Amino acid sequence: MNALKSNPIIQKIADNNILRMALGAVIGAVLGYLYWKLVGCNSGGCPITASPYRTTIIFSLLGLVFARKEKKK
Repeated sequence: MNALKSNPIIQKIADNNILRMALGAVIGAVLGYLYWKLVGCNSGGCPITASPYRTTIIFSLLGLVFARKEKKK
């Protein structure tokens, strides 16, 4: 774990809020597409996983939420 903290590239991403949120959105979108492709709903009855676009957007928004930095008090 200390090796990640000493890596300057990882540290730059951790310090830059916009870069971290963009990376979180991209990772979330990729995971959303993979979820649709591997697990998805073929019948169309599942509102989230019926469309690859909808699944990708929802997962990218989740990636944004998880990637945002909490404000220190």
